Amino acid sequence: MRSHRRTRTGKVVVGLAVAAACGTAAALLGPFRSEAAPTVTLPPVNAPFDYQIGGPYQPADDVEVVTRDVKESPVPDLYNICYVNAFQTQEEGDVGGPQDWDQDLLLTGGDGTVVIDPDWDEVILDISEDGKRERIAAEIDKQIDLCDEKGFDAVELDNYDTYTRDVVGGAITAEDAQLYIRLLSSYAHSKGLAVGQKNTVELAGQHERNGLDFAIAEECGDPQWNECGRYVSAFGDHAIFIEYTDEGMRNLRVRGPGERGQA
Repeated sequence: MRSHRRTRTGKVVVGLAVAAACGTAAALLGPFRSEAAPTVTLPPVNAPFDYQIGGPYQPADDVEVVTRDVKESPVPDLYNICYVNAFQTQEEGDVGGPQDWDQDLLLTGGDGTVVIDPDWDEVILDISEDGKRERIAAEIDKQIDLCDEKGFDAVELDNYDTYTRDVVGGAITAEDAQLYIRLLSSYAHSKGLAVGQKNTVELAGQHERNGLDFAIAEECGDPQWNECGRYVSAFGDHAIFIEYTDEGMRNLRVRGPGERGQA
């Protein structure tokens, strides 16, 4: 199972540099509806989008939707999505790193050592039991509170697909991930925040029951995957597609995001 590239504050901002060369990251946003939270403000239709996870900067004049990290502030007069790393800790030593968590909430292997996502040096949170899910969600809810207090309009809950990581070894299942994300999405909706599903095309068809209002998909246009059509099948136009390479952008333009491909 592949691991999507993600940019963080302090990491190389690969997506933004390539997106600038390609013109912009593609954004397809439609007229969302949320019966569970009628007061949620949803992203505008077909809005130019800027993905600023690597660090904030002044967006281009035509941008209407921006994603920024929970540590940053939203952009005045734009639709702002708040990035939250919801399924893994931050790196060791960073705020929100494994040192800031109750140790029994960190996934451990058979030898008792914590399980680390090697791509990002982040410890995986143990959402395999109801009690742990609730305690972890209570901590992530504090970040959702911060998104709300700062004036963001939506949250992007990253690493939903952690259960697919080889290092997890089946200790966390797709059902665990869905039970957990329902806790977070319900809480976010209670704050008037829309909730974006990050990647995890395997569960896109379950987004309504999981309280997920739109998709944010990285590299779905990569010819190796060609999975943008699967997001469109589930979310309609309610998806944002982010490509990091010229090839991925070209594939979106040639095939069109609505064409189904091999996942």
